[in-house]
Amino acid sequence: MTLSMYQAAIPPMIRSLNSLVGILEKGAAYAEAKKIEPQVLIGFRLYPDMFPLSKQVQIASDIARRGAARLAGVEAPAMEDKETTFPELITRLKDTVAYLETLTPEQIDGTEKKTIELPVGSETLTFDGQSFLLYFVLPNVYFHVTTAYDILRHCGVEVGKRDYLGVA
Repeated sequence: MTLSMYQAAIPPMIRSLNSLVGILEKGAAYAEAKKIEPQVLIGFRLYPDMFPLSKQVQIASDIARRGAARLAGVEAPAMEDKETTFPELITRLKDTVAYLETLTPEQIDGTEKKTIELPVGSETLTFDGQSFLLYFVLPNVYFHVTTAYDILRHCGVEVGKRDYLGVA
């Protein structure tokens, strides 16, 4: 049995982003129950030189959306990084999932050898499609989803591995 590029890309990203929606919902409920200003959690960082929760969510969304679009050879919908509330962050993730759901196997499959050029600062990284997906897109999505999870867990939100895996 072979695993297609579409199967390796789109369903796992959708699952991770949907899991993050559930984690953020628990974060919002926790803030309300504990009478914590939600902005305290949304602006929290694990370390001073790391991005806050809001930016972790935005980057997870950006990497998934733009990475899938690059593979498909289409332009990803633009999203401004302006979310400051749990509902806004959740909506962003749901919009990203809705976009990913519009992509078809025909657009993604067969892109294993496609050349992907990614401008990063003053340089351009070049990947083949499979390496781009396996060594850049998926690890970045997982990193930022995990970091968002870690921020809320550190702040006392009762989330666990099952929440992260989307089986809670």
